[in-house]
Amino acid sequence: MWISQLSFKYNLVIWENSSDAEVRSQSIFPTDTISDLAPETTYCLKVQATLPLYSQEGLFSPIHCVKTTRKVNDLFCPANLKVFALNMKFHLHWNNPYKQHVNYTVQYLIGYLKKLHDDYSEKWLNVPRCENITNTKCNFTSIITTTSGFYYLRVQAMSQYNKSCLSNEVIIDPLRINEIGPPAVKVDVSDVLLHVRISPPGGSENEIMTEHYYLSYQIMYRKNSSDNEEKMKVKEIKQTIATISDLTPSTQYCVKVKAFSETYNKSSPFSNEECIKTPEDKRLPLIILATFVTALIAVLVVAVLFIFFLYQAYNKIKYVFFPSCKPPLNIEGFGGQLFGSPYLPTAEEPIESCYVIESIIEEVNQIDFKDYKHSKQSSRDSGNYSNDDDTSGSKGSEGMLEKEII
Repeated sequence: MWISQLSFKYNLVIWENSSDAEVRSQSIFPTDTISDLAPETTYCLKVQATLPLYSQEGLFSPIHCVKTTRKVNDLFCPANLKVFALNMKFHLHWNNPYKQHVNYTVQYLIGYLKKLHDDYSEKWLNVPRCENITNTKCNFTSIITTTSGFYYLRVQAMSQYNKSCLSNEVIIDPLRINEIGPPAVKVDVSDVLLHVRISPPGGSENEIMTEHYYLSYQIMYRKNSSDNEEKMKVKEIKQTIATISDLTPSTQYCVKVKAFSETYNKSSPFSNEECIKTPEDKRLPLIILATFVTALIAVLVVAVLFIFFLYQAYNKIKYVFFPSCKPPLNIEGFGGQLFGSPYLPTAEEPIESCYVIESIIEEVNQIDFKDYKHSKQSSRDSGNYSNDDDTSGSKGSEGMLEKEII
């Protein structure tokens, strides 16, 4: 079975050749440099090859011992190399203990070349715009073309006497060494809604931050009041736009945001706090108006009902105590009393005094009767009609007439 040489890992065990030596182990590449050794000291070492993919470990190599040389104190060698990375902008800083004029050149090596068994000493490249510089810092962002691998950096110093010295190497894992900066925040308000717009750390043009870190955002907001006990509220989102709804009208709110990556367990500092005041509640006048109209309608309804029942009670009382209807005249004296209220005594009607003068009536009746007899007698003498039936009828009529007159 053929196995690629890139599948092998190597473990180094090294110790001083003395009775009380301290053994240390570390992973190394096929071609590597061991630093931090004491000068003029004998060290012994052995190496073991492993195949992590197959969980296999080989035997250690034979032990080799070697003595280090005397240390040369080159004061102009760069020391204390440090990498600062923020929002995928990378800078290398170092110290210059030498006070004379020194030129520096920053070099880098792509990490996978160290995994090969070939000699990589000639594959170091110079960082653009960091060649023969006199200052002690270098922006090497331009060489980070991929985030999936490692990079190695070192600084070469050249003194005014053309003496050269190389610094120790530093390893760069871009996504892990990079720090996330605070995002930019803009806030806007409409009614009682607070709109938060977030620009990713490094700006919207920094696609590496958004593509590789899968950033989420934590929004913290509070009322801007003198009450120190005002609790901060937190809202987490994965987008760059958020809306906060649980706000109070005519109140100033302050907002700040930070970004975080769960994959790399990194978070940024909070952004600058932005404050804005919510407008007055436009619904409040409408609510007041609606409440007033409803109350007015209710009062009117109650008033109408009250007046209606009062009117009904008035009619009942008037009907009982002050009736307006009287019985007909033809039955006015029926039963010896008027038809009025059964609960009140009936007032006596005034009675007119009438007197019959019989002598005048009799005289009138006699005169009328004589005229009637005279008329009948004249009719009989005319001889137009003469029979017994007429006589009997006349007598009957006279009798009836007399009765009517009487």
